[in-house]
Amino acid sequence: MKSIKLLQLILLLSLTVFGWSCKDKEDTEPVIDPSSEIAVNRWILDVMDEVYYWLDDLGTPIAENSDPEDYFEALLNRPTDRFSVIYPDFQELMNSLSGITLEAGYEFQLYLQSQESTNVIAEISYVKKGSPAESAGLVRGDIITKINGTQITTDNYRDLLGQIESQHSITYLSLNPVTLIFEEQEPITLETLQLSENPIYIDSVYIIGDQRIGYFMYNFFAPGPGEQNTTYDDQVDEIFAKFKSSNINHLIIDFRYNGGGYVSSAVNLASLIAPSVTTADIFSKTKYNNYLMSEFPKELANVQTSFKAKTQNLGPILEENKIYILTSSRTASASELIINGLKPYMDVYIIGDVTYGKNVGSIPFEDEENEDNPYGILPIVTQSFNSLDQSDYTTGFKPNLTKKESSERLRPLGDVTELLLRTAIEQITGIPSSGRFETLDRQDIGSTLDRKIRTGRMIEKKIIK
Repeated sequence: MKSIKLLQLILLLSLTVFGWSCKDKEDTEPVIDPSSEIAVNRWILDVMDEVYYWLDDLGTPIAENSDPEDYFEALLNRPTDRFSVIYPDFQELMNSLSGITLEAGYEFQLYLQSQESTNVIAEISYVKKGSPAESAGLVRGDIITKINGTQITTDNYRDLLGQIESQHSITYLSLNPVTLIFEEQEPITLETLQLSENPIYIDSVYIIGDQRIGYFMYNFFAPGPGEQNTTYDDQVDEIFAKFKSSNINHLIIDFRYNGGGYVSSAVNLASLIAPSVTTADIFSKTKYNNYLMSEFPKELANVQTSFKAKTQNLGPILEENKIYILTSSRTASASELIINGLKPYMDVYIIGDVTYGKNVGSIPFEDEENEDNPYGILPIVTQSFNSLDQSDYTTGFKPNLTKKESSERLRPLGDVTELLLRTAIEQITGIPSSGRFETLDRQDIGSTLDRKIRTGRMIEKKIIK
């Protein structure tokens, strides 16, 4: 049954969370146990049958008493839809999207130890501030060989990744700064805690000759650690105010680990960068499924998101109206929305790897009318376009200059000798680095970042009241 609240669903832009219920069902229907799979699955279908972006290709529902995860999966337009997900606990889903998760506080990349071996090594990408991993002394570039005493291999690494979500031990190697040789350390045990990760990882200003370079590493998009909290967005504003007062003339944004997040925070960041934009300028346009577009053609014909007017905006002081963005194959969703949204306004110079390729957005839904239904779903609901109606990046944005982080030993993030940052600085100054750097040929087989709920998500937060 099509809901009479659809128009509200689309037009309310309050940036809070959607609720969805089946209360429009006929009163004569048999009473269903609210904790049953049938109740959950009817709610899932009710939502999907109205808002799913590929509604014309919605899958055939399976038995109503099926496991909700199987039921949801059957409805999806695979393989086109790579992104819609269901989560068994809505609150855990929302926590994860805001960076609140139970973890030890480190991310790592997995590589084959060698072409002749099935052994896998895990190289730490970054360690989170205030985490058990930081307290244990782990640093970027440390190499994990065993988890809970078991050698990581191509056969078991997925299972072992699941084990780091609770207390676990690791066997690892650290680089000796004097001999430059990796040495095995004593195994350590890491506790996990409910960690609230701040997406802001580094902000720095480098003065090199007459160039003043601002560098900002941002690892996901979230306004703050919880609903109605804008702490992180406020901190981003403060950083850009500092960049502005420092009279930077170049800006590097590091999205290499940024798999997406909330559109509201993407708009906030973009508004700090695009030159002299106001609320009259369009950041993005949004398209919904054919049903919604046909039901409300006037209301939905021009659904668009404007930039914010920000006093901290840097655009006019950036030389050549240019920004440098560092990427990887895991740069996705809201990060790509930024790239696409800025392109009509300035020169976006990409350094790194081809991005993930996601131009569609999700909305988190919960069943507000049934407290016995704990599930949350993140279906694809929208497709995003920039002000020039461009949305052609399903295969990712190709870099202007290709550099893969895996091709060198990791150096500290923010260090001017670190590969991606070094390359951006070389482009800005025109001066090649005089250092000598060993080139590696490694096969990337996965990352802990791939397991994050927020990875590959572009979250539109709205509410029906």
